[in-house]
Amino acid sequence: MILSASTFRSLAFVRTTRLHTFQPISRSMSLVAPLLVTPKALQDLRSAVNVNILDASWFMPNSTLNASNEFTKRHIPGAHYLDLDEVAASNELGLKHMMPSAQTFSDALEKFGITPTSHVVLYDSQGIFSAPRALFMFRSFGHGKSSVLDGGLPRWEVEGFPTETGTAAEISRSKYPVPSLASENIKSYKQVVSNADKELSDPLAEIVLDARPHGRYAGTDPEPRPGLSSGHIPHSFSLPFNALLQTNAVPNSDRTFTTFLPPSELRRKLTNAVGNEYAQLILEGKRSVTTTCGSGMTAGSTLVSLYDESWTGYASRPESTINKNVP
Repeated sequence: MILSASTFRSLAFVRTTRLHTFQPISRSMSLVAPLLVTPKALQDLRSAVNVNILDASWFMPNSTLNASNEFTKRHIPGAHYLDLDEVAASNELGLKHMMPSAQTFSDALEKFGITPTSHVVLYDSQGIFSAPRALFMFRSFGHGKSSVLDGGLPRWEVEGFPTETGTAAEISRSKYPVPSLASENIKSYKQVVSNADKELSDPLAEIVLDARPHGRYAGTDPEPRPGLSSGHIPHSFSLPFNALLQTNAVPNSDRTFTTFLPPSELRRKLTNAVGNEYAQLILEGKRSVTTTCGSGMTAGSTLVSLYDESWTGYASRPESTINKNVP
């Protein structure tokens, strides 16, 4: 099943294992892979093409888990660990996992043995959480031959595929030309504030979707980062990341994992969040969309433009206008 850009242009989730022509950024890409692959499709890819598998797991600051340690305990055979906080740019506020420079991105890919023709499959240990942010990074730098494993490591295991332990195997360094970033994919604080000053009726105003839980958007629940106010950017809409996912049970266990909802359900979630009028304008490509979340991690899942600093950067600045009124 393919959901094309023309029918769902600004929420780029596709439940497919076939090659299609979706282009989430405004540049031409000669090699484009499906956005999502199943465990069976990944297993087939491993023996058929030049594929690199990266574990892009990341945990919230208040978690006791360490992604690197979890990787050594269990990972897909042949995978390497991609540290999204390390392959990142510095930030004036000290924020983590900001979009890296082109040189940093190139250096990381060379270390992983990735070339411009490699099919990179990204996954995380929660099902769907941080891997889409890694995909956003790859696509923003023009590496269209990149996909997310829908359901991640848990689904891989549930469907009976093997894992291995220990550190990643040694790999020969590759050559990866320094790419260029689709700069329109990343929004700055200044751009977000300027956009918030526009009325939603202004056709030049970007529609801002906030992927945090609704309570944090509404200002009724606290942020996980101490001392940071909850609330939202003026004129933004609440579309929680978890609302776009379905929860799946791990058999004979109390554990669960997430996968993306079908395209029809994603369209319905978008309409519920912004209303019929704005949803239709988005689907027709007549209104631009920017996403935000707590720190720029889960908002990367939409593959549209991203306010990279997200709420942590916005609310950390004393001059920011914070709304807590919800219609």
